[in-house]
Amino acid sequence: MDWEPTRRSLHGVAELLLAGPQHRATGRIDLSVTDGGFATAAGPALRVEGAELVAGDTRLRLAGRTYAEVAAEAGIEAGAPAGVYSGGPGIRPDEPIVFAADVLAALVRAFTEGDRALRAFAPESVPILWPEHFDVAISVAEVNYGVSPGDGYVGEPYAYVGPFTPREGGFWNAPFGAARAVSELGDAAAIAAFFAEGRAAL
Repeated sequence: MDWEPTRRSLHGVAELLLAGPQHRATGRIDLSVTDGGFATAAGPALRVEGAELVAGDTRLRLAGRTYAEVAAEAGIEAGAPAGVYSGGPGIRPDEPIVFAADVLAALVRAFTEGDRALRAFAPESVPILWPEHFDVAISVAEVNYGVSPGDGYVGEPYAYVGPFTPREGGFWNAPFGAARAVSELGDAAAIAAFFAEGRAAL
């Protein structure tokens, strides 16, 4: 499965069409995972459902169009949050959005299962989908727990445990802590169990 084109485009949607407009309106960049996609945590009310952007009562097709074209139809400005972080994907508003249906479904499922796992693992915490690295995560007692859609280290969606202070031992298999593919773990219960295993290994 070729993850990168769809992952990059979906990351661009999160950054340019949701987090950017939200930051310009409210100063916030945090997004929330929802059934079938993700949404702004504050105004304006924007969300992704599958391959569509929902802006109020308007549903807009994403694939095959540029971010700027979709934004204009939604009544927003396409652009990343300014002056907040420097490590984003570097996507331009005039780039086309490219989705492969099977990859898109797998990415959305990874976020959904990851969000459910985080809520089960740490009910007192609210998972946040961050637009910079495009992962849904929480921090508890100086440890990051989350699910990434994949990156240069692991090419497919994976769950991770990232202590602020590096650890050593059999569980810790990544430079940032520990990682395990979502395809290997399966559902939210298994992902939550992985988080619990990481907490026990600290």
